[in-house]
Amino acid sequence: MQVAASIPGVTAEAASAACTAAVAYAAAKGWRINVAVVDRGGNLMAFLRQPGAFIHSIDIAIDKAYTSASFGFPTKAWMGAIGHDDGMKFGFSNQPRLIVFGGGLPIPGTGGEWMGGIGVSGASEAEDEECARAGLAAIGLA
Repeated sequence: MQVAASIPGVTAEAASAACTAAVAYAAAKGWRINVAVVDRGGNLMAFLRQPGAFIHSIDIAIDKAYTSASFGFPTKAWMGAIGHDDGMKFGFSNQPRLIVFGGGLPIPGTGGEWMGGIGVSGASEAEDEECARAGLAAIGLA
């Protein structure tokens, strides 16, 4: 019987590089963001905040990364997955740390698995996701 499972993981170097790239992308566009990378278990691996980025967006960026790492799909996909089910909308909206709008992406691994999440907050929903994609592109995962 196999007791231990091998779970793909993101390295500290990759997490840091993804955050740095997302911030550089935002700076080039004139946006101020917070960006977080978490591992598959939702544990914070790296975080960067641009001066002037919204303070409240710190936790939102971390929670976007956490949500994507928890489920393996982009945070903006939540509303489409829930559809018109009001019970699910109210139930999920009451879950701590669950973000249901754009800016969080899973970090792809191998074989259809994912190894964490990246979350950006501080610009618009679409701009946050652009920054997250830039972070993934910088580590060869976009």
